[in-house]
Amino acid sequence: MEYKVKLPIFEGPLDLLLYLIKKDELDIYNIPIERITRQYMEYLEAMHVLNIEVAGEFLVMAATLMLIKSRMLLPADQQVDEGEPDDEQLDPRWDLVRQLIEYKKFKDAAEDLLRREVEQEKIFPRGGSELGFDLPKSSELNLGEASVFDLINAFNQVLKRFSQQEDLREIFEDQFTVSDKIDFILKLTATEPKTAFSRLFDGTASRGEVVVTFLALLELIRLKQLRILQSAPFAEIEIIRQKV
Repeated sequence: MEYKVKLPIFEGPLDLLLYLIKKDELDIYNIPIERITRQYMEYLEAMHVLNIEVAGEFLVMAATLMLIKSRMLLPADQQVDEGEPDDEQLDPRWDLVRQLIEYKKFKDAAEDLLRREVEQEKIFPRGGSELGFDLPKSSELNLGEASVFDLINAFNQVLKRFSQQEDLREIFEDQFTVSDKIDFILKLTATEPKTAFSRLFDGTASRGEVVVTFLALLELIRLKQLRILQSAPFAEIEIIRQKV
């Protein structure tokens, strides 16, 4: 498969860690480092499968998580250096926790400003309808844009199902291309106002077909032909055709 994804991932490794913590409702002050490290590496592996270029900062964070994990396996007396132990020496996770808390403050502030901007956009002067403004449909008011991590999480869930079943399936050569799947997705979304992410993989017969279908979805999102929305955090991703 020669197709290479050039997907701009604006979120960084701290965003991914916060996403994982929020998704599993974990205590940010008591991060289960083995669990978070395993999930983080699963996301990097998914990016590798999709041939997405991973920024170096993601790899640095992976190394940091592995280091913290290895330090936490040491006996307590071997984790403390000479001199008076500080919080970081007592708990190898503390420096990471401190970074996450500080980053979350700025992220929450930015999201609050964005929400205020969206609220302001809903305020129209009297007679605004005569100026040609298009009010958002009520069915879309409660939907929010899904993030790239939401997409990769959904992709991982589908991929895991096929990985568990692949031993029971016949081995055959996939004949699908990204162009084929782009046509399939466009036809599917043209007949439905909103299409569930899982619908894209109905009848999919192999792991390779799952990957090609997801690559086609990414390309259509990049071309701004599709939007990916969620009715609530971590809810089922819904796909909507963009109005031309």
